[in-house]
Amino acid sequence: MKNTQKFFLPLFLALSLFLSGCAQLQPSPSFSLADVPDFSDEPYVILNENQPNFPEEDFTTDSFESYSPLDLLGRCGAAYANVGLDTMPTEERGEIGQIKPSGWHTVKYDCVDGKYLYNRCHLIGYQLTAENANEENLITGTRYMNVVGMLPFENEVADYVQETGNHVLYRVTPIFEGTNLVADAVQMEAKSVEDEGEGVCFNVYVYNAQPGVAINYANGESWLADEEPTDSVSNSSPEPSAEEAYILNTKSMKFHRPDCSGAASMSEVNRQEYTGSRETLISEGYTPCGQCKP
Repeated sequence: MKNTQKFFLPLFLALSLFLSGCAQLQPSPSFSLADVPDFSDEPYVILNENQPNFPEEDFTTDSFESYSPLDLLGRCGAAYANVGLDTMPTEERGEIGQIKPSGWHTVKYDCVDGKYLYNRCHLIGYQLTAENANEENLITGTRYMNVVGMLPFENEVADYVQETGNHVLYRVTPIFEGTNLVADAVQMEAKSVEDEGEGVCFNVYVYNAQPGVAINYANGESWLADEEPTDSVSNSSPEPSAEEAYILNTKSMKFHRPDCSGAASMSEVNRQEYTGSRETLISEGYTPCGQCKP
């Protein structure tokens, strides 16, 4: 009986830490989700009478920006900046294809502008803070959310700053339900500093949705809205849910890519080879290596 307790206790602790870590790194939004209507082909709804919720001490003419570390599921948190002329880019945007946000799938539909359902969506647009291939600033977002929902607000802030030279407090928070890998929406807040919101002021909930397409936010799989979902979506690359090879550390409860240096130096006593899905490992209490980020 004592040996059994010794075996199960580390697993129980790992699961407890994993679940509590998710709760801590994905705080509740500053509004009630129960008050947000279901998506109905409108890109966003207004929150709190369009008034953002920034602390008074942040209304400064000193530019800043900060990005939340990825949580235990590899998901982004809030991105926050005081946008000024000095935070804006001075060179062309580079490639971001090497970043794979949580829930990422490569999916095409004829009903989507540009065919691809998902974009690598910047929480704070490149035109505002020049952050490009920053994994803490990129989420899996629909083309509709990225271009129809978010871009007009980003342009409003960029145009104001460029025209006035003033600053804008700007925060974008992805809204994840439970342990879903794809955000239901993003909350976008902004308020101009020098004129106390006369130039820019908004607080909106932008739906991560695509007209004509249904999405499983738990893992990012999708299908045409007028069709029944299937076990395997033929036009979706099997990325997060595909079986892959990993190296497990049964002591630390972390999993690694086979070519990770952490896997190479791992004690054989704790080393275990595994082929399967990433989601299964996470559900069993394992967490991804912070170095190779499998």
